[in-house]
Amino acid sequence: MEDIDGVQEKLRIFLNFKNLETCLKDAILLDYYVSGFLWARGMDFSIIQYSKFMTLLAMSLQNLKTLHMSLEESIKWLGEVMAEIGPTHSQKSEDWNIFDVKQANAIIDYLKISLFQHYKLYEFMFYSAREEIVIGTESFLGCPDMHA
Repeated sequence: MEDIDGVQEKLRIFLNFKNLETCLKDAILLDYYVSGFLWARGMDFSIIQYSKFMTLLAMSLQNLKTLHMSLEESIKWLGEVMAEIGPTHSQKSEDWNIFDVKQANAIIDYLKISLFQHYKLYEFMFYSAREEIVIGTESFLGCPDMHA
């Protein structure tokens, strides 16, 4: 079983992140995936469950990044995906029926405290231009000394 550093290194290579020291976005995304992987390991998921869970993490981020889903839309999407996992799942959702209802609820709870709790920060990371950040910093640094 890999330690945290080993998991992080393997995911860094898999995700092709090369500039973790200089690219905050890559470092944040790596942390997102490493945390998710370690959480799934604590759930004693099977290999296929790991795979589906990691796919769910990636799809949740893609919905935000490429589809510009709002928090409400993402929560609704997750609810629809997870509802298909339950005992009354339809034929088309066979790919997802590898989790039981207890595991599905745990996954929802995990996404609440990981992605959804910090949704605005992820939006900022994906949508804010670097120039805005620099300009904001320069404006702040240009403020008069308030103690004078």
